[in-house]
Amino acid sequence: MSATTDSASTAPTQRHPSQSPDSVGIVTPQVMTFDEPFTLECNRTLPRFELVYETYGTLNANKSNAILICHALSGSHHAAGYHSVDDKKAGWWDNMIGAGKPIDTRKFFVVCLNNIGSCYGSTGPASINPDTGEVYGPDFPLVTIKDWVRTQAMFSDRLDIEVWHAIVGGSMGGMQALQWSVDYPTRLKRCVIIASTPKLSAQNIAFNEVARQSILSDPDFNEGYYLKAGTYPRRGLILARMVGHITYLTDEAMRAKFGRDLKSGKFMYGYDVEFQVESYLRYQGERFSENFDANTYLLMTKALDYFDPTRGYVNDSTEPTTSQNSHDNSDNEQDRHALTQTLERTECRFLVVSFTTDWRFAPERSREIVDALMATHKPVSYVNVDAPHGHDSFLFDIPRYFDAIRGFLTAK
Repeated sequence: MSATTDSASTAPTQRHPSQSPDSVGIVTPQVMTFDEPFTLECNRTLPRFELVYETYGTLNANKSNAILICHALSGSHHAAGYHSVDDKKAGWWDNMIGAGKPIDTRKFFVVCLNNIGSCYGSTGPASINPDTGEVYGPDFPLVTIKDWVRTQAMFSDRLDIEVWHAIVGGSMGGMQALQWSVDYPTRLKRCVIIASTPKLSAQNIAFNEVARQSILSDPDFNEGYYLKAGTYPRRGLILARMVGHITYLTDEAMRAKFGRDLKSGKFMYGYDVEFQVESYLRYQGERFSENFDANTYLLMTKALDYFDPTRGYVNDSTEPTTSQNSHDNSDNEQDRHALTQTLERTECRFLVVSFTTDWRFAPERSREIVDALMATHKPVSYVNVDAPHGHDSFLFDIPRYFDAIRGFLTAK
């Protein structure tokens, strides 16, 4: 009996992943408050706002080792590590950020903040409007990627970081990194644009509109005042996420993961879940609907639609082009010229990464950015990575991709 007891007492306890030597460990979100009014591109003003953020690593004495991470549509400030020892899920880019990882926290001070309009703590539709004392809801103004970059620059000033070693982002985060290089060309040394695009295609705008309509048409949406009404457009948000999730994957990936497998092994001759892929999409939608705000989803997809880094820099125009010959963004000469003219402002080094199976933001969209930079003799490296995961590839541990990030960030 005593031998059994001794054996049990000396059995090694399982360590939490936060105790791994390459993890940034347990992290605590911080809040930065801006009490001054902030006027947005839409000409509406936030009387004040807050940004939630996390930091990993140590800022060096001359503040030259700072890297800013920009998050994608459903992302947040929680990019790496864990919030507690009970936390089962690491930050959304934990495989990228940490000791010895591509963004090495032994060398770099890494910052990730949550953009305004989000639902993860920064001021957004679920926040209290100080002018009314009630939740903003649909009254929260539309924001743009340019607005986000301006708040990030204000945040940088507060940290007294004059120049970022690098600004890095995937998908919508890559758009922010690109906008940074244009709006604040002297404030970053390196720009990493991953699985992104210089602007959305008509097809991408169409996908976003289908997702928005699924939310707007939900009877529980209550014109956006669902929190006040005690309801929630759960069905609409589930459908929106299902549509989006399909575009993040590939036919090959879905075939390999699900095929035409039936959940119960036989046809049920009804409209409930029968195929495994149906079960997966419903699960993803359900989980997303429990953690994300519907008004935020509407706002974020609009920010994607509006993105165009050339706006305001070409012919002093602040409005998007409406000419008949500009319908095809990827082939239009006017768009290419505008992008080239705009990127001539940039002063940093660029790494652009695309993925072969990404049909949401296909490799040719990344090459538009590369071609525009090359046309103005800007220093740019480009990697098109063979990966089966579609648009979601930027979240996966892929050796060639990770090596490119690591090499670019540490190159002299």
